[in-house]
Amino acid sequence: MEFGAGYFPTHDGVRPGEIARRVEERGLGALFFAEHTHIPASRATPYGAGGELPRKYWHTYDLFVALTDAAAATSRLRVGSGVCLVVERDPITTAKEVASVDHLSGGRLEFGVGAGWNREEMVNHGTDPRTRMRLLSERVRAMQAIWTESEASFAGEFVNFERIWSWPKPAQRPYPPVLVGGDGPTVLDRVLEYGDGWFPNYTRNPALFDRIAELRARAERPLQVQLLSVPSDPKVLEQLENAGVHRASAWLPSGPWSVVEPALDRWERAIGEFTGR
Repeated sequence: MEFGAGYFPTHDGVRPGEIARRVEERGLGALFFAEHTHIPASRATPYGAGGELPRKYWHTYDLFVALTDAAAATSRLRVGSGVCLVVERDPITTAKEVASVDHLSGGRLEFGVGAGWNREEMVNHGTDPRTRMRLLSERVRAMQAIWTESEASFAGEFVNFERIWSWPKPAQRPYPPVLVGGDGPTVLDRVLEYGDGWFPNYTRNPALFDRIAELRARAERPLQVQLLSVPSDPKVLEQLENAGVHRASAWLPSGPWSVVEPALDRWERAIGEFTGR
C-alpha cells in the first residue's frame, strides 16, 4: 500500500511547492490539494464535520496554480486534486488545465473529482444542486473525450460542443487517473461509469469495507481504491491494506511549518509502525 497526504493550500500557510518538497523528502508518494473557489458568506448548508466551517475553506489558492507549483518543486511526487469540484467548472477549460499540469509534470497528476457539499457555492456557479451528479458525469466524460480525441465532440443534457481541437494532451495515457470522490448511495455507480478508482474519506463505519468489496465484485476492469482523511493509526492502515486499498492519505493542517510538521511526524510514525521501517 502507498501513502500520501492531503492539504488545503492556503495563502497564509506553507506554500504549495514547499509542502510538496517536504512531503516528497519524507518518502510519501502523493499530495492532494483541496479546492474551493469561494465560500458564500451567508449559507444554509451545514458543515459535515459539525461546528463552524474552518477558515481554510475560503483561503485556498486556485487548485491548478497550486498543483503547478507543487509539480515544479518535485520530481517524483504524484500531485492531485482532493477533489476538483467539477460541477463548478467549465469542462473545456478544466480539461486544458488537467492536461497542462500532467504534461508539465511528466505524467504525475491524479485527478480526484467530486460534486462538493456546499449548495450555495454550487448555485453561485450556476449549478442546480438537484442535477449536480448528472452534470458531474457529463463534464468528466466530456473531458475524457477532449483528452483522447484529436477532434473532440460531445452531446449531452448539459455539455455540448462539436469538433474542437485542444492540446496538449495529457502525458498519461489515456489520461490521468480519474478518482471519484464521495460516499453517497450512488457513488459506486459513478466510479463504474467513468472512474479509474474510488476516492472517499475514511470512516470507521464498517460499511466502508463492505462497499470496497461491492465495488470489486461489480467491476469489470481494474479499479483503485484510495482514501483521504486516514488517521495516524497503524491498526487502521492494516485494515486498509487487508481491504486492498491502493493508497492511504492523511489530511495535514494548514498553516506555517510549525503547525504542519507535528502532524506530518505523527503520520510518518504511524506508517513506520505499520511497515516496520
